[in-house]
Amino acid sequence: MAEAPKSKNAKVNVAYQHELPNVPGKSFKGVLVEYGPGGYSPGHTHAKSAFIYATVLEGEIRSQVNDGPVATCKAGQSFTEMPGDRHKISADASETKPAKLLAVFVVDTSDMELTTAFWN
Repeated sequence: MAEAPKSKNAKVNVAYQHELPNVPGKSFKGVLVEYGPGGYSPGHTHAKSAFIYATVLEGEIRSQVNDGPVATCKAGQSFTEMPGDRHKISADASETKPAKLLAVFVVDTSDMELTTAFWN
């Protein structure tokens, strides 16, 4: 049996969510992702309708979306994920300092499951 994907020192919480009054059926949801030193999340996908704009709030985040390059974003920098993208790497770039990002989703209001882990 295959081993389930794991995370390390990762805390994920929905910080806010609101329906968009001028776009029926759509909502935006803010998800705060906090990594302890050396922390990471497993590879994952998001709801099929999700467009994501993520901003690093603290520290540095290593990220790889689809087969693109592995990039390191510093506090104040942002990256996006399009519907259907595979987020292969999401990790604190430091083994000694924490990192934090805010991912803002624009998603179908009916999509309750925002993230699904996958095996690489």
